[in-house]
Amino acid sequence: MMWIKELFLGLVGLASGFAVSAGVFAFIISVGVIPRMIGKTRTVKEVLIYETIILLGGTFGNLFSLFQWKVPLGVPLLVLFGVSAGVFTGCLAVALAEILNSFPIMFRRLRIKEGLGWMLFFMAMGKTFGSLYFYMNHMQKF
Repeated sequence: MMWIKELFLGLVGLASGFAVSAGVFAFIISVGVIPRMIGKTRTVKEVLIYETIILLGGTFGNLFSLFQWKVPLGVPLLVLFGVSAGVFTGCLAVALAEILNSFPIMFRRLRIKEGLGWMLFFMAMGKTFGSLYFYMNHMQKF
Protein backbone atom coordinates (compact mmCIF):
# COMPACT_ATOMS: atom_id res chain seq x y z
CA MET A 1 0.00 0.00 0.00
CA MET A 2 2.93 2.31 0.70
CA TRP A 3 4.20 1.98 -2.88
CA ILE A 4 0.93 3.47 -4.21
CA LYS A 5 1.52 6.63 -2.16
CA GLU A 6 5.13 6.86 -3.36
CA LEU A 7 4.09 6.26 -6.96
CA PHE A 8 1.43 8.97 -6.69
CA LEU A 9 3.88 11.44 -5.16
CA GLY A 10 6.44 10.61 -7.84
CA LEU A 11 3.90 11.24 -10.61
CA VAL A 12 2.77 14.52 -9.02
CA GLY A 13 6.41 15.63 -8.72
CA LEU A 14 7.17 14.66 -12.29
CA ALA A 15 4.07 16.46 -13.62
CA SER A 16 4.90 19.54 -11.57
CA GLY A 17 8.45 19.55 -12.90
CA PHE A 18 7.19 19.29 -16.47
CA ALA A 19 4.80 22.20 -15.89
CA VAL A 20 7.44 24.45 -14.35
CA SER A 21 10.08 23.67 -16.98
CA ALA A 22 7.56 24.22 -19.77
CA GLY A 23 6.77 27.62 -18.28
CA VAL A 24 10.45 28.55 -18.05
CA PHE A 25 11.16 27.47 -21.61
CA ALA A 26 8.06 29.31 -22.85
CA PHE A 27 9.23 32.45 -21.05
CA ILE A 28 12.71 32.21 -22.59
CA ILE A 29 11.25 31.75 -26.06
CA SER A 30 8.61 34.48 -25.68
CA VAL A 31 11.19 37.01 -24.48
CA GLY A 32 13.03 36.37 -27.72
CA VAL A 33 16.53 35.46 -26.57
CA ILE A 34 16.88 32.34 -28.70
CA PRO A 35 15.32 33.75 -31.89
CA ARG A 36 17.47 36.86 -31.57
CA MET A 37 20.65 34.82 -31.13
CA ILE A 38 19.71 32.71 -34.13
CA GLY A 39 19.13 35.86 -36.17
CA LYS A 40 22.32 37.61 -35.06
CA THR A 41 24.50 34.57 -35.74
CA ARG A 42 22.72 33.81 -39.04
CA THR A 43 22.32 30.13 -38.12
CA VAL A 44 18.68 29.58 -39.05
CA LYS A 45 19.56 26.25 -40.65
CA GLU A 46 20.61 24.85 -37.25
CA VAL A 47 17.31 25.51 -35.44
CA LEU A 48 16.94 21.80 -34.66
CA ILE A 49 20.36 21.84 -32.97
CA TYR A 50 19.34 24.88 -30.89
CA GLU A 51 16.13 23.16 -29.79
CA THR A 52 17.99 19.97 -28.89
CA ILE A 53 20.69 21.80 -26.92
CA ILE A 54 18.11 23.84 -24.99
CA LEU A 55 16.14 20.70 -24.15
CA LEU A 56 19.25 18.76 -23.10
CA GLY A 57 20.58 21.70 -21.09
CA GLY A 58 17.35 22.03 -19.15
CA THR A 59 17.07 18.28 -18.61
CA PHE A 60 20.65 17.73 -17.47
CA GLY A 61 20.60 20.92 -15.40
CA ASN A 62 17.58 19.59 -13.52
CA LEU A 63 19.17 16.16 -13.07
CA PHE A 64 22.45 17.61 -11.79
CA SER A 65 20.54 19.87 -9.41
CA LEU A 66 18.15 17.19 -8.21
CA PHE A 67 20.63 14.36 -7.67
CA GLN A 68 23.61 16.63 -6.86
CA TRP A 69 25.88 14.87 -9.35
CA LYS A 70 29.50 15.91 -9.39
CA VAL A 71 31.45 16.48 -12.60
CA PRO A 72 35.16 16.03 -11.88
CA LEU A 73 36.43 18.03 -14.86
CA GLY A 74 37.98 20.80 -12.79
CA VAL A 75 38.32 24.51 -13.08
CA PRO A 76 38.33 24.83 -16.92
CA LEU A 77 34.82 23.35 -17.18
CA LEU A 78 33.67 25.50 -14.27
CA VAL A 79 35.00 28.63 -15.99
CA LEU A 80 33.33 27.63 -19.27
CA PHE A 81 30.04 27.00 -17.49
CA GLY A 82 30.26 30.28 -15.59
CA VAL A 83 30.94 32.31 -18.72
CA SER A 84 28.16 30.54 -20.63
CA ALA A 85 25.66 31.00 -17.81
CA GLY A 86 26.64 34.65 -17.46
CA VAL A 87 26.27 35.36 -21.17
CA PHE A 88 22.88 33.66 -21.23
CA THR A 89 21.68 35.51 -18.13
CA GLY A 90 22.86 38.81 -19.55
CA CYS A 91 21.13 38.15 -22.86
CA LEU A 92 17.95 37.20 -21.03
CA ALA A 93 18.04 40.36 -18.90
CA VAL A 94 18.67 42.63 -21.88
CA ALA A 95 15.96 40.91 -23.93
CA LEU A 96 13.46 41.27 -21.09
CA ALA A 97 14.34 44.93 -20.64
CA GLU A 98 14.00 45.46 -24.37
CA ILE A 99 10.61 43.76 -24.44
CA LEU A 100 9.47 46.11 -21.68
CA ASN A 101 10.94 49.04 -23.66
CA SER A 102 12.81 50.27 -20.61
CA PHE A 103 16.01 51.18 -22.47
CA PRO A 104 14.34 53.17 -25.27
CA ILE A 105 12.20 55.03 -22.75
CA MET A 106 15.20 55.78 -20.51
CA PHE A 107 17.33 56.95 -23.45
CA ARG A 108 14.53 59.15 -24.78
CA ARG A 109 13.84 60.72 -21.37
CA LEU A 110 17.55 61.43 -20.82
CA ARG A 111 17.80 62.75 -24.41
CA ILE A 112 20.64 60.40 -25.25
CA LYS A 113 21.05 59.92 -29.00
CA GLU A 114 24.66 58.84 -29.43
CA GLY A 115 26.74 56.20 -27.72
CA LEU A 116 23.87 53.82 -26.93
CA GLY A 117 25.98 50.80 -27.78
CA TRP A 118 28.73 51.96 -25.43
CA MET A 119 26.23 52.55 -22.64
CA LEU A 120 24.85 49.03 -22.98
CA PHE A 121 28.39 47.65 -23.13
CA PHE A 122 29.42 49.37 -19.91
CA MET A 123 26.18 48.31 -18.20
CA ALA A 124 27.07 44.72 -19.12
CA MET A 125 30.65 45.19 -17.90
CA GLY A 126 29.38 46.58 -14.59
CA LYS A 127 27.13 43.58 -14.16
CA THR A 128 30.00 41.24 -15.06
CA PHE A 129 32.51 42.79 -12.66
CA GLY A 130 29.91 43.01 -9.89
CA SER A 131 29.13 39.31 -10.30
CA LEU A 132 32.81 38.38 -10.38
CA TYR A 133 33.44 40.43 -7.23
CA PHE A 134 30.56 38.70 -5.46
CA TYR A 135 31.61 35.21 -6.47
CA MET A 136 35.29 35.76 -5.65
CA ASN A 137 34.63 37.31 -2.22
CA HIS A 138 31.38 35.90 -0.92
CA MET A 139 30.99 32.35 -2.24
CA GLN A 140 33.15 30.91 0.54
CA LYS A 141 30.32 31.67 2.98
CA PHE A 142 27.94 29.26 1.24
